[in-house]
Amino acid sequence: MKKLEPLAWVGPAVVLIAAVVIWPVIEMVRSSFLQISRFGVVRETNFPDNYTKVFNAKDFGDIMLRSVIWVVAVVALTVLISLLLAQLFNQRFPGRKLARWALIAPWAASVLMTAIVFKWMLDPEVGVINLIRRDLGVFLNNAFGVEPSSLGLLGAMGGTSADQLGQASTAMPWLIFVAVFVSVPFTTYALLAGLATIPADIYEAARMDGATKLRTYWSITLPLLRPALTVAALINVMNVFNSFPIIWAMTKGQPGYDTATSTIFMYILKGSDIGASAAMSVVNFGMVIVLTIIFLRVSRWNKEVA
Repeated sequence: MKKLEPLAWVGPAVVLIAAVVIWPVIEMVRSSFLQISRFGVVRETNFPDNYTKVFNAKDFGDIMLRSVIWVVAVVALTVLISLLLAQLFNQRFPGRKLARWALIAPWAASVLMTAIVFKWMLDPEVGVINLIRRDLGVFLNNAFGVEPSSLGLLGAMGGTSADQLGQASTAMPWLIFVAVFVSVPFTTYALLAGLATIPADIYEAARMDGATKLRTYWSITLPLLRPALTVAALINVMNVFNSFPIIWAMTKGQPGYDTATSTIFMYILKGSDIGASAAMSVVNFGMVIVLTIIFLRVSRWNKEVA
């Protein structure tokens, strides 16, 4: 009986994992083999037609490529900014506690709410960001006689009256910005926790050896921070790939599918073909696993720090 005692502790966790993870995955794969009406009525088995429909979709290749670019851009920028903020907030300076609390705000707020706020701010008629751009354009034109569209940043953003979310060339950078904005707080705090575990005497020894701050950061801080950095980046990879509220609230993947990722494409398919949507879900699941494996191999997470 003693051999069965651990089941009393791990059994509920195993049942919970089976109920909320394993069973939905099995149902997802099973549904991808079926023809299901939009009302949920199973008509027949039609493997591999659902997968054929997904792979033969006109924009499938562009959507998958955009999904990879979306993940790489958001995670890379998030990690880079978080490394800088974590190093800053790990120092002592007046108002540090207030700054740390302020950093929590984008994380504590609803992602959907944040996306909607930015959508309103980018409204081409009454959005505060566009109003500022418009006023800046008027000022430049009146003061210097320069057309705003000929200037670097304003020109790249389509001038003063452009719909920033109505065209892919400007919508995607804004979507990435919002995704980074809501991802930075968690990542920064994860890295702060990692920095707190590094013994101070290691830095003291480095100073006594004459190591510069840059050399100390590169040879001591980053290697010892790698476990926290790996965990934070890996969680971001999975969260960003499966991110739905930001893109859906701000652009719904439009115009066309020009701002859609694979998750958005899957949701759009659900409205007309649940089986094809399930097949896309399986593809997404496989993509997450592939991206995770690639990330773990590149990060060499299981290698000892030299």
